[in-house]
Amino acid sequence: RDQMPETTLAFPGKVLADGGRSRLFIADTGHHRILISDLSGKILEVAGMGRMGATDGPFEQATFRSPQGLALAGNSLYVADTENHLIRRLDLDTRTAETIAGTGRQGAVIRGRGSARQMSLNSPWDLCHVDGKLYIAMAGCHQIWVMDLATAELALYAGTGKEQIIDGPRLEGALAQPSGLSTDGQALYIADSEISAIRTIDLYGAERLRTLVGQGLFIFGDQDGIGEEVRLQHPLGISCAGGRVYVADTYNHKIKVLYPTMRAVKTLFGSGQAGQR
Repeated sequence: RDQMPETTLAFPGKVLADGGRSRLFIADTGHHRILISDLSGKILEVAGMGRMGATDGPFEQATFRSPQGLALAGNSLYVADTENHLIRRLDLDTRTAETIAGTGRQGAVIRGRGSARQMSLNSPWDLCHVDGKLYIAMAGCHQIWVMDLATAELALYAGTGKEQIIDGPRLEGALAQPSGLSTDGQALYIADSEISAIRTIDLYGAERLRTLVGQGLFIFGDQDGIGEEVRLQHPLGISCAGGRVYVADTYNHKIKVLYPTMRAVKTLFGSGQAGQR
């Protein structure tokens, strides 16, 4: 890396589009900062000094450590500050950053609830906002947690903490390094990376954890198809739109689309080979 030329981005981990205001939020993970651009790529704002730290305050003075997931709610951009084991909130009006969850220490707690600032997180990797609640993909402990933004309370939402593929009631099921979250407003969709699976939880019904595609630990590949014949390889990103779920099938170097009701997957982009433009 020391021999590489300096670039605008360094290992960007997550992006979030705000079509309503023609903005793109970018977790510039390797530079420990958040970029805000227009949809043409012009940089409008930079949050973070570009060095590792956990300092709150104005954008120019704030610091992060390998930020990943992003979620937008009104004038607030929520950031999974992964290697700080924190959740940060960026006020886009006042241009300030504040810590809203986590102690800064990597946590070992796998169940319970409490004040978000008093509970230690474990590698939060992605975020999803639904109806005043912030869902957190806690990759380090193989779980999903949820924060009530009105009360600032944090609680376990899904997963026992066991690294495995187990469906069932959300608190009895098991995940394996969940790294991507998205929603269609009715269900939460999860890129469950270590088992190369896409999982879902109905937010307003039985709230059961279900596997749409994926077979388990060490079962991976690159195969389009339906249900059990589908193979992915360490998907990290996921996004819902128009009744479809788009998947960054990371280690296959492809973008794929999943039709949830049919559990059908097909490749949209990518040859399956890493390349350079």
